Formats: sequence, structure tokens, C-alpha cells
Amino acid sequence: MRCRMNEDTGTDYITPWQLSQVVDGGGIGIIEESKHKNFTKGDFVIYFYWPWQTKVILDGNSLEKVDPQLVDGHLSYFLGAIGMPGLTSLIGIQEKGHITAGSNQTMVVSGAAGACGSLAGQIGHIMGCSRVVGICGTHEKCLFLTSELGFDAAINYKKENVAEQLRELCPAGVDVYFDNVGGDISDTVISQMNQSSHIILCGQISQYNKDVPYPPPLPPAVEAIRKERNITRERFLVLNYKDKFESGILQLSQWFKEGKLKIKETMINGLENMGAAFQSMMTGGNTGKQIVCISEETSL
Repeated sequence: MRCRMNEDTGTDYITPWQLSQVVDGGGIGIIEESKHKNFTKGDFVIYFYWPWQTKVILDGNSLEKVDPQLVDGHLSYFLGAIGMPGLTSLIGIQEKGHITAGSNQTMVVSGAAGACGSLAGQIGHIMGCSRVVGICGTHEKCLFLTSELGFDAAINYKKENVAEQLRELCPAGVDVYFDNVGGDISDTVISQMNQSSHIILCGQISQYNKDVPYPPPLPPAVEAIRKERNITRERFLVLNYKDKFESGILQLSQWFKEGKLKIKETMINGLENMGAAFQSMMTGGNTGKQIVCISEETSL
């Protein structure tokens, strides 16, 4: 959504927001009336381009019906852990992480308390990483990662020396890096990655205010390290894996119901608070997925 504030989003799958048009983003709602053969009143549907308004008429062919039982009635989870962020974390790790259970791999996650990062660390453990270290921006978030989400350690990049902490917390080096931020933090992590290790390129939030291509090029010294150590860093776009969405949602739902996947949201109520919520998310105010509820019903 931040990319859509630029004249050019840098991607071909999302378009810039237009002046004088209703802003939109991922959303979930309930059908009040439908003439489409796939939907009846009371169905819950999700849409990638949901307008920021309380009621809307949408083309039924673009909507996807969801089953509230998959999330035990927590409808907002379809926008987070049991939705696109969850799929991004799961499929990104499956396709680009090359995790082998029992091989003592260490995973580092930047933006670790966000929508994707908080899930990626847990999924890394589930899939066989022996050690998972998160990087985030407050002491409270670090404590949340280690005490509630099962991360083995966490680094507060605003207060601690990331390079020193990584050397201490990842003594065998880094095998898998789930990258949400790019910039200096990622340069530091990459410098401590092992031979033939893997970067999962999920996001580059520190670079979105800059006029650079995606993925942004690494500094020459860091790129030299990447090449010398044969570290993979390939663009990852979850929309290229739609054939895996159905099985992925079922897997995420199963882990959630088994208690293996803990889900955290930052919930804000009221359409009038949408702008403030967006600003807060962009400055690290959220833990887990940021949700704005514009209806009184947030769950069944």
C-alpha cells in the first residue's frame, strides 16, 4: 500500500492510488445483496482492492468467498495470518528458504514483529530451523517475539549494535534470511550469512521512499560478499504461486487451530481513523497485522 502512494509503484501487479478516487486495499466484508450466482446474503468475501468505505457495490467475479470456520470466526485473520501475509511467509519460506529439518539452520527475520515477519519466524521453526532470531524496533516487540512467538532471540536495532548482536546470537552464521526491510540492516545480516545460504526477499520497507528499482541493488561490497558466498537473492512475488494458495490457507489454518501459529493483530476501530492507522503502521506502531475495522462486527 505504501508503494501505491508513488506515481510509479515499481510493480506490475498493483497500480498507484489516483487523486479524487476512493483509496483501496485488502479487505473483508459481508454480502448484503447479490445477483451473482456464487454469492448469497450473509456470505463473507475478501478482495485485494477493497475501497475504504462502509458500503460498496463490487463485481462479484473479483471477490473470493471465505469460510469463517477456518479462522474460528476471527474474520480479520483472512487479511493476515490466514490470508495474503500468511501465504507470503509460508510460500516464501517453502520456495526460497531451502530449509532442511535437522540440519541446524539459523534463520534471521527483519521486521520481525510485523504482519509477515511475526509469522515467518514461527513458520521457520515449524519447518525445521533450529534457531530463529528476529530484528525489530522496540524492547516490547523483542520481548513479544521471544516470550510469545517462540523466537530464540531478538535484536532491537534502534538500541543495539546489530552486527555485534548477530555475531553473539548466531555463532554458526546465518543460513536463511527473511528480509522485510532492506537497507543497512539487511547489509549487516548478509555480511554474516554462510556459504550457499538464502535470502527470502519479502519486502524492502526502508527503501520505499527512494527512487530505486525493486529489488534495490546492494552496495558493491555487500554484493561482492553475496556473489562470493553464492547467496541467493531472488525477487519473490506470492501472486506467482496462486496454485499453492488453497493448500497454503488450509495449512496455516491447521497450524493456527493446533496452537502452533500464534496470531497477533493491532486493531483500530473506525473509518475516520484509517489515515492515522496507516501512519502508525509506517512508523512501526503496529505489532502483527494492522487492521482497521469499519463495522461493529470484527468476529462471529
